[in-house]
Amino acid sequence: MSKQGVFVTNTYRTAQVAKIVGVHPNTARMYEAQGLIPKAERKDNGYRVFTERHIEVFKLARIAFQIEVLQNGLRKKVVDVAKAAAAGDYDAALFMTDEYLLQVRREQKNAKEAIEITKQILSGQSFSQSLRLKRNEAAKLLGISMDTLRNWEMNGLLQVKRRENCYRIYTGEDIDRLKIIRSLRCANYSLEAILNLLSVLSTDPDADIAKALDTPKPDQDIISVYDKLLTSLKLAQWNAKRMRVMLCDIRQKY
Repeated sequence: MSKQGVFVTNTYRTAQVAKIVGVHPNTARMYEAQGLIPKAERKDNGYRVFTERHIEVFKLARIAFQIEVLQNGLRKKVVDVAKAAAAGDYDAALFMTDEYLLQVRREQKNAKEAIEITKQILSGQSFSQSLRLKRNEAAKLLGISMDTLRNWEMNGLLQVKRRENCYRIYTGEDIDRLKIIRSLRCANYSLEAILNLLSVLSTDPDADIAKALDTPKPDQDIISVYDKLLTSLKLAQWNAKRMRVMLCDIRQKY
């Protein structure tokens, strides 16, 4: 604030913003082009003029993209949060952040559940669930689309029994298997790698899981896959909470 009590807005050029945020100047230009930060005004000579608000929204977007969590549209949700903040719609950004946090918690629950189911399978325990579900009911229970479920079946990840009327029936064992498939897909394993793992385990429960998955890391097993996913989700949750605090602060200022 000046001596006369008038607020003075600090302005910055692209290179200065990039240095403050810790990115290359081209990244600043890319974020602006993609609508992740507000459009900068231009001087007569064409140079961009950024403000404190640009920097704060830029920092928000950087936090949003620190963790690559891709499953079930989480990546798109966090992009939408950043774009809403860049557009100045902070209420919408806060609402979407809360929705993002809820979904992250659901994904954490799913991953933890998959760990327990995998341990049961590897220890040779029998399945206790007495479920008998139709395809739409199974998809709803798993939180996936019917197209996804159909795709997994077409790729041989699951062979579903049929009733006398030819309708598919999903048992508790099928659902447990599908939960493992879902979590491995969330961890970015290919359908081919998952099919190979399930095929090997069906004949040899004591098989080398890391070899069956054929992962780049030879010491990684199926449980550590879920642990890694849980770690990523935990960091995504932490970052989303930070984003929420930042959004409240930005909304109050601007």
